[in-house]
Amino acid sequence: MKELFPAKQVIGFVFSLILTAVALTVYFLDMSFEVGMTILLITAFTQAALQLVFFMHAGESEDKNMIYTNVYYGIAIALVTIFGTLLTLIWGYM
Repeated sequence: MKELFPAKQVIGFVFSLILTAVALTVYFLDMSFEVGMTILLITAFTQAALQLVFFMHAGESEDKNMIYTNVYYGIAIALVTIFGTLLTLIWGYM
């Protein structure tokens, strides 16, 4: 019976609820912008990693190195796009 109970998914769900509650406390408490954004960014990236590992089963397949490589590549492309846009449009470098 133990192998039929999805303990890993339940633990991931509980952690997701906790991270969501932490993000909601940022909304309801009067925090400064810097502290609130720092907490929200940390909880958002933690939540994304949690979803990838627990619910999308990224580490359970034979191609887990390829999956993580693709995720890192996607993050790198996103960061280059974001910082390139900031560099050009906001910071004034062209």
